[in-house]
Amino acid sequence: MTQFIGGNHIQLLRNGAEYFPALEVAIGQAQAFIFIQTYIYAQDAVGISIGNALITAARRGVATHLLLDGFGSKELAPSFVQMLEESGVQVMFYRPKISPWTFKKNRLRRLHHKVAVIDGKVGFVGGINIIDDFDIPNPAPNNVPPRIDYAVRVEGKLLSHLNKSVQKLWRRMAWLRMRAENGFGQRTIMPHTQAPTAKYKKGGIQAAFVLRDNVLHRRDIEEAYLAAIAHAHSEIIIANAYFVPGRKFRKALLAAAQRGVHVKLLLQGRLEYYLMFATHAFYSELLNGGIEVYEYRKSFMHSKVAVIDSFWATVGSSNIDPFSLLLSREANIIVQDHQFASTLRADVLATIENDAIVIPPQAWARGNIFKRFFSWIVYGLVRVFLGVIGHAEQ
Repeated sequence: MTQFIGGNHIQLLRNGAEYFPALEVAIGQAQAFIFIQTYIYAQDAVGISIGNALITAARRGVATHLLLDGFGSKELAPSFVQMLEESGVQVMFYRPKISPWTFKKNRLRRLHHKVAVIDGKVGFVGGINIIDDFDIPNPAPNNVPPRIDYAVRVEGKLLSHLNKSVQKLWRRMAWLRMRAENGFGQRTIMPHTQAPTAKYKKGGIQAAFVLRDNVLHRRDIEEAYLAAIAHAHSEIIIANAYFVPGRKFRKALLAAAQRGVHVKLLLQGRLEYYLMFATHAFYSELLNGGIEVYEYRKSFMHSKVAVIDSFWATVGSSNIDPFSLLLSREANIIVQDHQFASTLRADVLATIENDAIVIPPQAWARGNIFKRFFSWIVYGLVRVFLGVIGHAEQ
């Protein structure tokens, strides 16, 4: 069951244009410690700028920790990592072995978090990797808008949960690293970090920090979604880049639509990976069930957000697909607050109204024969793959 905590101030950040400056300010104000977890760290202008901020913090004595995923950040130059480490930034890679010659499911259990905690006073959670918004696949020669994505800046009582989570994972990875090196490895500095209680007006925003891992929190994010969908009264809006929902998730959305809830899905319209074709396998079922489907095609959408009844909202790293819901480490913030939810709702609806293309049920049924046929082949391959690695329930 999702544990909500009051007394928080949560600010919505749209795209790297708002997120990266806020993160750099927090790093610049750090006095004791910094923890950053990210799937992708690119050595572009954004990555260099964040790296310089981390180096400056480390040189003034801040214990600085950077945890990167071994697959997502595999292209990061060793010389860049060495420069960070020589300047005092502690860098570790989550599951650095990424051999393509294995079907072991451990290889797919990636660190997909985008979480930062500074001094236990301010934190960031969302779907934004440390990479330029304009670094998109197959860019067109014309002026393509930046990637759409979201994060939140968090202050308040929830910080103790973020703080505990990032430190626990760092300690575990440090222990595994030292064990792999026969007990001789980089010294890990773990400062005493008791997150202070921020002073906000009584009550504040109710929020929860929800994780997905492969031990104690295997279904927490999915179950939070399902519970919120089951209790929806008027509206469900989901903007998700990689949408391949399981049977339970599809049934929950269809049941909501049948009882009169207005359900809108904003999905990625540009092909980034061939596995994204699997999303189209569900279009007929969803459209016939009264669910509105929109595709964003102007640029790339990396969003993983939802708003229900203009009160319940989530922002995080978790897609609604088997890799996020069954394999990867994910982290979402769930907020129960009308003002925050309304702000996010307005932003997603603006994208739908101004930049998205509606998928008409009749047109989809009459056309797209090849696309529908191919989507079921891809979805079948996904199911076979999940069966091979022991996750056939999807």
